[in-house]
Amino acid sequence: MNKIIRYVFVDLLRNKTIIFYTLLLFALSVSVFSMEDNYEKGLVSLLNIVLFVVPLVSIVFSSIYLYNSAEFICLLVSQPLKRGNIWLSIFAGLAGTLCLSFFIGVGIPTLLYAFSSSGLILVGCGLLLSVIFVSIALWTSVLIRDKSKGIGLAILLWLYFGLLFDALVLFMLFQFSDYPIENFMVGLSMFNPIDVCRILILLQLDLSAMMGYTGAIFRDFFGNALGMSITIAVLFLWAIIPLWLSVRYFKKKDL
Repeated sequence: MNKIIRYVFVDLLRNKTIIFYTLLLFALSVSVFSMEDNYEKGLVSLLNIVLFVVPLVSIVFSSIYLYNSAEFICLLVSQPLKRGNIWLSIFAGLAGTLCLSFFIGVGIPTLLYAFSSSGLILVGCGLLLSVIFVSIALWTSVLIRDKSKGIGLAILLWLYFGLLFDALVLFMLFQFSDYPIENFMVGLSMFNPIDVCRILILLQLDLSAMMGYTGAIFRDFFGNALGMSITIAVLFLWAIIPLWLSVRYFKKKDL
């Protein structure tokens, strides 16, 4: 299992896409912090990169890598190795590489320019989003055999979590504005890991006032120890459940 993780990790570190992704994140992060005189403004500017670029690269790159490695995976399955260990090793290699790229590209500049609780939460959310969307990519890739359909589904899922979910939430807020649905919105936000990370970072930056009464509801829930614990648990579930489903299906899949 360790040999597979090492092979995938080393193979991905030599990948030109990973190198370009790391350098791009690093250049953008340093540019953002250099242009802003206040580190909190830099974190807000960097927030969009973390919430949109990181999930997109994580899910699309992981899907493409899995489909391109189909022959390698079949070779591993033909060996006296447990299928679950093979799939978990590939996940560990992918997630570890993308997390390392994110940490070098965004984490190091953030720790240098904006070492604070809000900066640490931004880095932590970025790492979790990388792991979550790698996990989702493994689930979609093992479900769909066709490469074009699998990558298309990955992009659609990113569009749903990144854009469509917020549009649906706004639609519900307008349609049911006469009803007290703020508490319901807190629960609904848990079904989108990108939204959860956005709320955590905005509240840490003390920008909840821009979110109105709903922001006050979010602060009441996410601002205490219980709310933070539940939120972190939800994010970990977003990483664990798709991975568990993909391992379960991969064990039974006819390759």
